[in-house]
Amino acid sequence: MRFSRRTASVSLAVALVLTLAYEAVPHARVPADERESADPFGAACRIRVTGSKVTAYCHNPYPEPDRVSLHVECARWWDIDTDSSPVEAGPAQTVRLTGRCWKEVGDVWISHRRES
Repeated sequence: MRFSRRTASVSLAVALVLTLAYEAVPHARVPADERESADPFGAACRIRVTGSKVTAYCHNPYPEPDRVSLHVECARWWDIDTDSSPVEAGPAQTVRLTGRCWKEVGDVWISHRRES
């Protein structure tokens, strides 16, 4: 399919107008002082799925404890999804969480909570 010069020119003009219009729209920004005032929180987690088994390692590099929970959603409708009990990951501590399905794993995620 061949484009004429006119089609190419129009396409270029539309792309340029859209780019300039995007730059002109104000975007929501968080002030620098609000970003810096937030306390760093949350363990970094690595999740590995091997067949029907799930293992997660969460390391908390911050001074405030993080209560982490593993959530496993199974792929089959009849397979029971699981949510682990919260485990405290203290400062500079690594915790291991495990879960499984009978067959395939559909989705896995970790939730974080601050110590009450």
